[in-house]
Amino acid sequence: MTAEASQAGSPADLAADGGRPLTIALLTYKGNPFCGGQGVYVRHLSRELARLGHRVEVIGAQPYPVLDEDEDYPGSLRLTELPSLDLYRQPDPFRTPAREEYRDWIDALEVATMWSGGFPEPLTFSLRARRHLRARRGQFDVVHDNQTLGYGLLGDVGAPLVTTVHHPITVDRQLELDAADTWQRRWSVKRWYAFTRMQKRVARRLPSVLTVSGTSRQEIVDHLGVRPDRVHVVHIGADTDLFSPDPSVRQVPGRIVTTSSADVPLKGLVFLVEALAKVRAEHPDAHLVVVGKRAEDGPVAQAIERYGLDGAVRFVKGISDAELVDLVRSAEVACVPSLYEGFSLPAAEAMATGTPLVATTGGAIPEVAGRDGETCLAVPPGDAGALAAALSRLLGDGELRERLGRAGRERVLRHFTWARAAEGTVAHYREAVARRSPGPHRTAARTPGRPAASPSVASATPTSVAPAAAEDVYSESRATC
Repeated sequence: MTAEASQAGSPADLAADGGRPLTIALLTYKGNPFCGGQGVYVRHLSRELARLGHRVEVIGAQPYPVLDEDEDYPGSLRLTELPSLDLYRQPDPFRTPAREEYRDWIDALEVATMWSGGFPEPLTFSLRARRHLRARRGQFDVVHDNQTLGYGLLGDVGAPLVTTVHHPITVDRQLELDAADTWQRRWSVKRWYAFTRMQKRVARRLPSVLTVSGTSRQEIVDHLGVRPDRVHVVHIGADTDLFSPDPSVRQVPGRIVTTSSADVPLKGLVFLVEALAKVRAEHPDAHLVVVGKRAEDGPVAQAIERYGLDGAVRFVKGISDAELVDLVRSAEVACVPSLYEGFSLPAAEAMATGTPLVATTGGAIPEVAGRDGETCLAVPPGDAGALAAALSRLLGDGELRERLGRAGRERVLRHFTWARAAEGTVAHYREAVARRSPGPHRTAARTPGRPAASPSVASATPTSVAPAAAEDVYSESRATC
């Protein structure tokens, strides 16, 4: 079928917005939904794009994405694995690969950057993705990059490019520098985040950037130097079918739940631990369940020991979606103690279950959580005393918990769902395609006659690349190594 025929197809062949279905390449250099917000974004956005009638091929590296194939839309969602050397896998992170694992110069670059203290994955994934996309020119209408921002995605990647930046990683870099207490630690942080120089350069050359909040939009303009007219807000959301109230789940008295990484300063967990110690003076049964990995050393571990909270703080990881939802439902209070968030999915998900929320005003959290006293209790970031006061207030007031929980879910249903996120994203896809193909019938359609993607997992181990295709990005990529 020609592109013109496809665009003029019957109503049954059209996507939910009345346009022809798009074939989308969705890139993610880290995709596991149990390892961070990027994986959650890819999992839920890809599902909702498929439900709108589009064909989505997620192209990702380790840890590979988990996708939700919808039985009502068979063949519309596909995973293609684009493997790295997986240098940070458990149980041997920062490993040295065996000689036979090396396939090309990109692998050598990945290892050399790791050996010198840098984080190579945004650059090396972008180089592999560029090669893969160029080899499949004409098969995609649009390429959507999920915050890789690597040199390999500059120039022609075979289709119009749309990029999501959840928030500038320069924010994480500065918070970790602020928390570093020795010159050796500061040097290590600067080296690890060297890739942010590349991301700044790439971001300024992108035609279209999506982000998840107004706060992130302003920071992309301020930190990355992107022109304001190129940055567009498309709010993400919670899976409100999964994260929903269930009265049959028993609430555990005194339970506070949070999602956090103990060794990431911007998550503010150390302030929540300190707040818990204060809360237990008034509510002895108060305890904290942290969804995340426990650090055996560092500020959080030291705070737990200092305040004698070994029996009152529990870490859980590797739990299923159903177990996570029931854990949040079982809490009397959910808490987001972060110093900064570009959106805060944990806040939206907790609110969607009807669990009352205590959250800081760091970054974009107020955009999600709403007004203090209406849909949450809001406190300043980094203030353990204010956290303790809000937590104690909620633990001692059942009527307030019920009111905030009900209002919080209503807010999420109105503003923050994945269906809304997918609809807004598709609108920007169509704008990108129109910019690339201004004629009334010209589109970047998939190759005529090519069958729709199957739901099976495809292997995309890198093959050889012509030197000319690599040299135009390698000269810039060395700046981050």
